[in-house]
Amino acid sequence: MGAFDEFIGRRSIDSLRDELIAAHPGAAWSALGSVHASLDGHALKARSDLVALALAEDLEGDYALAASVYRSALASPAFAGWTIWPVTESAVTLALADGSQRAFDDALALLAELTPRLSSEFAVRRLLIADLDRGLEAAVGWAESDDEHVRRLASEGTRPYLPWAVRVPSLIGRSRDVLPILESLRDDPAEYVRRSVANHLNDIARHDPGLVVDVARRWSTGPDVSSGRRWIVRHGLRTLVKKGDTAALSLLGFDAVDVVISPPMLTTTRVDVPGELGFEVEVRNSGDASARFAVDYVVHYRKANGTTSPKVFKLATATLEPGESRRFVRTHAFRPLTTRVHHPGGHALQVQVNGRLSEPATFDVVVGDSDAD
Repeated sequence: MGAFDEFIGRRSIDSLRDELIAAHPGAAWSALGSVHASLDGHALKARSDLVALALAEDLEGDYALAASVYRSALASPAFAGWTIWPVTESAVTLALADGSQRAFDDALALLAELTPRLSSEFAVRRLLIADLDRGLEAAVGWAESDDEHVRRLASEGTRPYLPWAVRVPSLIGRSRDVLPILESLRDDPAEYVRRSVANHLNDIARHDPGLVVDVARRWSTGPDVSSGRRWIVRHGLRTLVKKGDTAALSLLGFDAVDVVISPPMLTTTRVDVPGELGFEVEVRNSGDASARFAVDYVVHYRKANGTTSPKVFKLATATLEPGESRRFVRTHAFRPLTTRVHHPGGHALQVQVNGRLSEPATFDVVVGDSDAD
């Protein structure tokens, strides 16, 4: 397994056990003491789940006991780090098993208390699934916290497409109910929090682009717009910009204008992986006024089933006078990545300017000893 998975390993679990023994010496903590033997071959998320089960067992399935022990452990600064993930997950498991409103509400409060030690953004998702209204009510309060980690939890924990986290389907249709949280945090002094707000907006753009453009327009209007808020708007619109959304582009100053885009000129029509593809393109402002241009390029990657999937990359931004042309040059790498498997065969590249696409330029990718189709 990777080094990342070892963040929850024998050493960190032994440290967690020491902290819990100090907080509650009456328990044997035997399940936690032996769980490390079952971690080999498991990734970080699975390791967290196994440790959470051990914690629930040692705490005899009693939420009230778990909450008391964890709050006592918070007195030690060493009660922190990646093993707080299974701590939060065990608390949620026991609160949901308890079934009472008191346990549910207390679990929400406990997650906020634990989140400065490690974000509770993953554990809170199951509480949101169980009762979104109560969860959002708590998150509105977190957004007013003096602690930046708790404020971030209000946004990050309620993101509709939070990476690594379980999906909360009801959040998809409740974006407007989450907006008061984002409104409270849009000018937060912590960059850590503002980044979460931007990522949250970008998430919403996947299923409600019109709402995000409306919010971004409102947040960009007025004399008190801070540089931090302008950054949130740009970052929150990034997916829409890559998709060539004209409303998002216009809001950022890239209007729909007359433009001529030459077909991309490739340095080769065959790329052997690992390898590189060079290209150049000329963009001309064919309108009668100065204009700003967002210039991106799109690689249409071949998939295993023979179809292609587009991926947009930033190329440049430029301001061109009427009739002015500019040539852009770039080299794109084709290397094996954990996030992308290259498949042999036909690919294509296009340049996108303010949402308009050039003609495609085609090329073949060869992987290993394979020949392009």
